[in-house]
This record gives sequence, C-alpha cells and structure tokens, in this order.
Amino acid sequence: MTRSLSFFTLCFSIALLFAGANHAFAQTSQTAPPQSGLLLNAEEISALQQKIRSGEWGKSWQEYVKPLDQLLHTEVELPPRGGNWSHNYVCPEHARALKRVKQIGEWEWEHSCPVGPHILRGDPSQVTLDFDGNAMMNEHDSRARWIRDLGVAWQVTGKIDYAKKAGKILDAYAEKYLSYPWHDHLGNYQKGKGGRVAASHLSEASWLIPLLQGADLVWRTLDPELQKRIETQLIRPAVSDVILPNKGKIHNIQCWHDSAIGLAGYLLGDQEWITFALDDPENGMRQQLEQGINPDGMWYEGSSSYHSYTLMGMWPLMVAASHHGVDLFQDKLRSMFDVPLHLAMPNLVLPNFNDSTRVNLSGMADYYDLAYAKWRAPDYLLLLRNAKRSGNLALWFGVSSFPPENGAVEFGSRNSVSSGYAILEQGTGRDATWLCLKYGPHGGSHGHYDKNHFILYSRGLVLMPDSGMHLYSSPLHKIWDKNSIAHNVLVIDERDQEKATGRSVAFGNQSGVDYSITEAGAIYPGVKHYRTVALLDPTVIVVVDQVRTEEKHKMDLACHFAGEWTKRPQGSNWPVPDQPAYQQFQKMVRHDGSRGFDAVLKTADGGKTRVVAMGGEPTEVITGDGPGESTVDRVPALLIRRETASTAYLWAVSLDGEAIELETTPMNHPTDKPASEAVGLQISAKGKSWLLAVQPESTDPAEIFRVVVR
Repeated sequence: MTRSLSFFTLCFSIALLFAGANHAFAQTSQTAPPQSGLLLNAEEISALQQKIRSGEWGKSWQEYVKPLDQLLHTEVELPPRGGNWSHNYVCPEHARALKRVKQIGEWEWEHSCPVGPHILRGDPSQVTLDFDGNAMMNEHDSRARWIRDLGVAWQVTGKIDYAKKAGKILDAYAEKYLSYPWHDHLGNYQKGKGGRVAASHLSEASWLIPLLQGADLVWRTLDPELQKRIETQLIRPAVSDVILPNKGKIHNIQCWHDSAIGLAGYLLGDQEWITFALDDPENGMRQQLEQGINPDGMWYEGSSSYHSYTLMGMWPLMVAASHHGVDLFQDKLRSMFDVPLHLAMPNLVLPNFNDSTRVNLSGMADYYDLAYAKWRAPDYLLLLRNAKRSGNLALWFGVSSFPPENGAVEFGSRNSVSSGYAILEQGTGRDATWLCLKYGPHGGSHGHYDKNHFILYSRGLVLMPDSGMHLYSSPLHKIWDKNSIAHNVLVIDERDQEKATGRSVAFGNQSGVDYSITEAGAIYPGVKHYRTVALLDPTVIVVVDQVRTEEKHKMDLACHFAGEWTKRPQGSNWPVPDQPAYQQFQKMVRHDGSRGFDAVLKTADGGKTRVVAMGGEPTEVITGDGPGESTVDRVPALLIRRETASTAYLWAVSLDGEAIELETTPMNHPTDKPASEAVGLQISAKGKSWLLAVQPESTDPAEIFRVVVR
C-alpha cells in the first residue's frame, strides 16, 4: 500500500525543506574563493547551490552537512599508526569478513564474525590478526573524506568554519604523516614496503584522492606556510615515495595511482606528474582506457568487482582533467558503464566470475548518476529510476530529474565475444532464467582456471553458482576459489586447467531454443572440449560436453548447485583424492552412473532443481558438498567421472523439478563420427520433445547446431 500525505502536511514539509536549504546560505560569512577544480568547478558549484534550494535535493544537502556540523565541535585526532590491509580483516576460523563493534579502549575494538556469531580481539603483533589496524584504516579513510566534504560545504555555503576544520585535519596529517612507520600487508616494516597511512600503495592512493580533492577546495584559505607543509611533508612524500615507485602498467591499481598522481599534479602545479598520470606510454590513464578495456566495454581482468573498482579509481582524474581542458569522457569510458547492464542477471546483480563477489548494481548507481549527467544514455535509467540517489556523485553532478519513462528495457540472449560471455536468457523481470557461459581471456592475476564454466540464475536465485572469491587472506582463496574443481567445468586428472582463451563456435536461436557452443581452448595439452548449452524454455536446460584427448585420462565434470540434496541414488562413501582443492569436499557419496543419474535439490525459496545425466558407458557420479561463503557454509556438489580418451557428457537441468528424459538418437543423416564429435539427442519434458543435433567441428554452419521441436 502506498501512503500519501495530506495537502497541508505536504506543504508544511516542503516549507521546512526550503527553510533548511536556505539556512545553509544564511550562515555565509564570506564568498568562497576560486579553486583549481579537482572535484567541482565554479559552474558546478553554482549548479549545486541552485539544486539544493528546492525539493529532495535540499533534504539531501541537510543530510550531507549534518555530520560536518557535528564535526566542527570535535577535536582533531588522528589514529596513532597506519592501517591494515582490508583482506586481512577476516575470521581465521570461518574465512568470513569481520565487522567492528564495541570500542573497548583507546583505538581498540571488539570485532564480530557473522558465523556463530562470535567476538574477536585484535593482535597487532600479527598482521593477519591486527583487526584494530583495519579499524584504524577506516578512520584514516573517514578523515580524508571529511576534508573533501568540508571543502564542498565551504564552497557551497561560504561558511568559513568548514574550511578551517578541513585545514586543521590537513595540518595534523602534515605534522604526523612522516612519523607513521612504513608497513605492508605481510608485516614488513621497512622503507618502500606498502605505505605509511595504509598497508599498500593502492590503499595509500585511494586514501589520498579525497584528501587532495578537499585540499583543493580549501587551498586558498590556508596560509602559505601550511600550504608548504602539506606539500612537502604530506603530498609529495606520499606520491614520490609510496605511489610513483610502484608502477602497474595496465591494471586496476594503476588507475587509482594515476588519479592520485594527477590530482596532486594539478593541485601543486606539477606538470611532470600531470603528464605521467595522463600520458605515460605504459602507465597513463589514456593507455588504461585504450588497452585495459575490451571492445565490449569489460575491464580486461574479467571480474565484476574489479570492473567496478577500476571505474571508482578512474573517475576522479576524469573529472579533474575535464576541468583543465582534457576530455577523457570518451566512448571507451562510456562502454565501461554500458557493459554491466548487459552482463547483469535479471535482478541487476553482476556475476562473480574470477576474483569477484556478486556486485549489486544498485550499489553502483551513484557512478551512473555521473555517467548519465555526461551522456544521457537511456539504458542507465534502468538502474537510476529505482535508485535512492543518496550518494555524493548524485548530489554533486546528478541531473535534477529524469525524463518520462519510455517502456521497459529487455536484452534477451546476447554474446560478448571480446570478453567471452555468452548469455542465454528467457522470461521477463527478475524471475527470468539467465545463464552466462564464460569462455574468454583468462583475466590476468585475477583470473580463475575455469573455461567453459557457467552460472545459472532463475526465480530470483543463483541456482548453479560460481565460487567467486573469499578475502585474500582466507585460506579458501588459495586452495579453493581459483581452482578448476570449484567451478562448473571439466577437470582432467584432478589438475587445474591451464590459463586459456576459448572461442565462440555458434550462438543463436532456432525454433525458440537459445543456444551457445564454445570451445575451451588450450586448457590441457592435447584436450579438446566443446560445450553446448541449450535453453529449451525457461525451465529446461540441456548441456552437451564433448571431450576428445590423445590418450586415456581421468575426467571429472564438476557441477555446483544451490540448496540441499533431497533425492539421489543410493551409494557408498567416496574417498576424496589427496589434492588440496578436492580435500574441501565433504560427505561425498559414489553412485554408479553407467545407466544414468537423476537427483533433486530443494532451494531456499522452496522450489526444486532436478539434474539428470545419461550413462551409456562406465561412469561414476559423486555427490556431496563443497565450500560456500564460509568454512561452515556448504554448497551441493556433483562430479561425473569417467576414465577415457573421448566422451560426450549429456545432461540436463530442470528448474521446476519436473522429470526430463534424455535419449540418444541417430543424426538426420548417416555419420561415423564418435559422440565426442557428433551427437544426436532427444529431450522429453512437459509433454514436448526436442531433437538436437550437435557437430561443433562441422564445416557447414547449418550443421553445427540443429533443433527440431515436436
């Protein structure tokens, strides 16, 4: 039910809102002086002043300055030391990220693990247990943001107290920065290791960026001596000693470096730094845009988290450069905003391929407010119309209102060849069925060994998940996340796949069936793996895995599901192989799958998922569970094991738990090719039948994939 205000109440509320917005200007003691425009130029400040004089933006402004007004009455206090690496903030027992709770002493806190839950305390003598160091890093980051937000408040209102407070925090850092010991995320304490405020040069750069933006906004209110101290005792040491020596070439880290270096250059008038940040032939931002972004717009590391993180690192330099006559808001950058909307699941959550968590695009809406202000792309409204628009970028740069809605956006099945994501999608809204198959480039240091892997979503749930990533200090990250067996892939001889780049063989729609055929590339010496996935309708998915090798191998087709096993054949305990990733499986039961396999899982919404596999040759099916989000969270796992030189795995998934029958059938014309090269398959479900013919290596495109619906 939607609640409505009476006319009187509505008018009274608006009157209070206007009064609050006008009050911000009533306290003006002088006109804010001009600044160089690292964050906002004079035109944008004027537009912001106008925007917050009315409506919801006035309310947003009051929420923005409320904590700053409270800050004016507190003493400036900096943490006594630099902070810890965020990936060390993990429970050593359960591999889950911690949360700071009650303060128990001066710069000491209790930290909660969500598993249990239980409370931990930090131990600064061990870097992986220095949880108070993580809390201190958060405090450092907060103070950098305070400087920036105080600077914005000063420029908008002219209230000098805001500028004075920012100046005091900057002064405190100028006095203390060089006394912070060098330290890194491994516990090294020597010059050049990590940073001073942060445990890594990346975190030092991300801390420095808002500090520089704020310093620029108040710079001309600072006396020359303080400006000199900030320059020589804070900014130049941070850039010259911590950030510049660690060049990353084309990498998400270098994007943050470039922003910090470029902003410092603009603030201090250091043209050498500006030129490096923009135009260095190996590290500059122009090269990041040119070489780091795939033709479809995806950041080359193939990770949703690092795609978003890279954008977060890029925008500060983009904005600052635009205020100095350099326009980096080009098509390449725009494509980085376009591609997440096309890659996302129906619930606007990005899949967690490679080193990534699932990224809810609602958390990125603030960045899309900046992008929409620049390009007015209608697709961005798919996200922004439902966003709260409470972020800083929406306040600083966002348009006041959006045009009228012009119908729903439906993407359907699509294939991004350059990044290697084939998406099959049927249905409408958040409950649509969506399957994304990954076959593209490895993804550098953040890549996983998982060619021809896929994630399956339907009914608002991820039903066949990716392992994603745990925090890097978690043991699960090394022994599970990156390993092939943690994904829905083919594993040979219990070894990880090689780094490889696959290819799309065929993609399209026939008779209402969406399909994709991909070849995995050089995942193992002498191994060919073709995966055909056909979305017959929103509840029936068929997979054909054709494998051909030069000699006999032990082959595991690994599958991971959401929910819990409720029906599966009788079996016996399976001795887990003595290999670190396999050792993460538990309660594994071996079934004879030579005559086929049929099992059912119950999912969190009370629904059912059914998985059916054909036999036809000696086959072991092993079921049990593997790691989930923590060491105690478990995810149903299935291995289909064969020892052979060539084979075809024929299997299907029913998303409503209904029965599926699979039967091999002769091709429509004679062939003497083995099943690893040519397959005819009849699928029967819901009173319908589909006849598929799959020949990935056919020289006739019309023969690669054929379907008849009966």
